[in-house]
Amino acid sequence: MRHGKKVNHLGRKSAHRKAMLANMACSLIEHKRINTTVAKAKALKQFIEPLITKSKAENNQTTEKGTHNRRIAFKNLRDKYAVTELFGSVSDKVGERPGGYTRIIKLGNRLGDNADMAMIELVDYNEIYNSEKTAKKKTTRRSRRGKKADEVAVETAKETTVAETAKETAVAEETAEAAVVEETVETVGEEIKETESVETEEATQEIEEVKKPKAAKEETSEPETTEPEDSEEEKNDSKA
Repeated sequence: MRHGKKVNHLGRKSAHRKAMLANMACSLIEHKRINTTVAKAKALKQFIEPLITKSKAENNQTTEKGTHNRRIAFKNLRDKYAVTELFGSVSDKVGERPGGYTRIIKLGNRLGDNADMAMIELVDYNEIYNSEKTAKKKTTRRSRRGKKADEVAVETAKETTVAETAKETAVAEETAEAAVVEETVETVGEEIKETESVETEEATQEIEEVKKPKAAKEETSEPETTEPEDSEEEKNDSKA
């Protein structure tokens, strides 16, 4: 029975085991993938992933935290070049991943001792797997109670969109009707102006026609000459 057996000793003493895992971690950081047995790969996964988490930029925002995490990584890896690579390109590449930085792929049995072989690699450096997968949006886990709330939210959003579209159509119809009314008013006003101008022209013509015969009559009728009456003195002279 394996009760309480949390650590696989790998048939080595503690110092030998730590040194072997440190060397394997340095080679994984340098080459991004290595081939080893399944047991060693599982032990290496538990050894290196906490160090990758410490190397992420979000955990090194201050100088004190950065130096502290670098010292912890150097204590486990024992190689300054591996530490610089880990806190440099590897942390930038793995910055958005919330965990699970390594992948173990089984390769079958080894010739000779028939041991289970596997390849362990850094997930973000495998271009074949990453090219096939499309970029997915981040989703959060929610309980079944949350689904109802999501459905209600979706329904409310649909209702709001429908109401907004109805309002937009109503406003568009009102504007169209107002434009038609304005056009009709303008046309009616123009027609009224035209009729008024025609009526005024006809009235002026009638007035001119009425005035013409009056002027002709005045020209034809000459003024009557009245002889002056003789005064009384002239009459008396003539009698004498």
